[in-house]
Amino acid sequence: MQTITVVGVDIAKSVFQVHAIGADGQVAIRRRLRRGEVAKFFQGLAPCLVGMEACGSAHHWAREIAAFGHQVRLMPAAYVKPYVKRGKTDAADAEAIAEAVTRPTMRFVAVKTVEQQAVLMLHKTRDLLVRQRTMLINALRGHLAEHGVVAAKGPGGVSSLIAMLHEEQGSLPPLARSALHGIASQLRALGAEVERLETKILEWHRADATSRRLATIPGIGPITASAIAATVPDVSLFRNGRQFAAWLGLTPRAHSSGGHERQAGISKQGDGYIRRLMVVGATAVMRMARKNAGRGWAMQLLERKRPKVVAVALANKSARIAWAVMARGESYAARAA
Repeated sequence: MQTITVVGVDIAKSVFQVHAIGADGQVAIRRRLRRGEVAKFFQGLAPCLVGMEACGSAHHWAREIAAFGHQVRLMPAAYVKPYVKRGKTDAADAEAIAEAVTRPTMRFVAVKTVEQQAVLMLHKTRDLLVRQRTMLINALRGHLAEHGVVAAKGPGGVSSLIAMLHEEQGSLPPLARSALHGIASQLRALGAEVERLETKILEWHRADATSRRLATIPGIGPITASAIAATVPDVSLFRNGRQFAAWLGLTPRAHSSGGHERQAGISKQGDGYIRRLMVVGATAVMRMARKNAGRGWAMQLLERKRPKVVAVALANKSARIAWAVMARGESYAARAA
């Protein structure tokens, strides 16, 4: 049997397609594997380069295959698609993966550890519960507005609405009060669960050195710092801070042709969860700068641009600082005025 140098694997739930290239550049193996046959197949191969698309279970299989001595590289699916010749089949996808993984300009995704995936699961679960809580609050406000009950914005307004539900007096019909009691009980349960998850995230943040260093940057708290530290296990994949900011979708979207430079807004590509946290943190920094009557870079820009534009620009700057903090292994130190 000839020596295998490159293997492309198209991952699925139960059926995996393998496309192996030999040392002579010819196709050596093209076959389908069941889920239980994947580990046995790679265990029988000599160490080689294995490429896969970065998907939900890719990090698990990357760790499993790398344990047999193979060099596993994960790639974004959007970067593999141009190498598909024609049609959409498992065999064509596996062939495209085997071709893409050998390209010198290909960008790869760092393989996450089990602990990093677990921390990100805390973040994703918390984000889901927060969105569900927002849905319940909107439903509660909407139903009460039908009966002429309107409260102020923010958590204080929601608390006053829930307190009103427990009062026996009022014009709210008993049936409507009974229905909204269920929404109020779910809000209390979601609030308690979100607090529990945030406590777990904070514990991991305090135990991780990279996350603690990131939290020294203005506008980046424990939630954002732990999300960045768990999502980016290898910062060397980005050559500079601008690449990291572009990966988060915080750089202008280019649409240039014929020597004419055109930019329209930010690209909004990459990790939307971290990008949202960065923009929210930048908004908080702007709010504090206004209260302190600061004359920093953001406040000077705010005199010429809209607040949301300045918040995104400040988030871009914070992303570049975050890359420098991770790359150099140092805490953030504000530059003297």
